[in-house]
Amino acid sequence: MGDIVQFKRPTAVQRHKGNTLCRSGFHKWEVLKEKQFDVKQGKLITVYQCIRCAKIKTKAL
Repeated sequence: MGDIVQFKRPTAVQRHKGNTLCRSGFHKWEVLKEKQFDVKQGKLITVYQCIRCAKIKTKAL
């Protein structure tokens, strides 16, 4: 016989972990190094991505 796997629903804390801060506007930004040049504008840009919710923001230099 195989092993019995218990399926447990994630608690509210586990489901919303880190998202409540992002919803309030407190993101945890990290610089993405792959994208550094915007072809359309012809400028160097810095691309930030939130570690918790994966939202992306750009800043032109």
